[in-house]
Amino acid sequence: MPHLLRLAATVVLVALLSACAGTNPMSMPSLTDTLSKQLGVSSNQAEAGVGAMLDTGKSKLSPAQFEQVSKAIPGADKYLKAAKDALGGSQITDLNTAFSKLGMSPDMVGKFKPVVLDYVGKVGGSSTKSLLASVL
Repeated sequence: MPHLLRLAATVVLVALLSACAGTNPMSMPSLTDTLSKQLGVSSNQAEAGVGAMLDTGKSKLSPAQFEQVSKAIPGADKYLKAAKDALGGSQITDLNTAFSKLGMSPDMVGKFKPVVLDYVGKVGGSSTKSLLASVL
């Protein structure tokens, strides 16, 4: 009987730990696919737009804080590179200008933001989401 109790306790513990951990990004559609489908932008625009947002976060957060955010977005380096390539390597100082250069209207920043933040929150948790939200 003690063996069954231990087994049941282990099962409950594993279930609780799974619920507390962030969502596995591998079980979610990619952020690029989500943005493309929801907002009707190309994959290149989606990648570069996320990269522009990440670049903004990188310039405003501490290295440790940015690392926390970038870990919540699989392929964060790919997104940063896409933004740099699409924007000619220029420093991103204004998201509206960056999005205009990517062929999107500045109001798309406001449409990207909740999708990106929702994704970050699901993968990295609410504190990671709050970190990125504080600088976007």
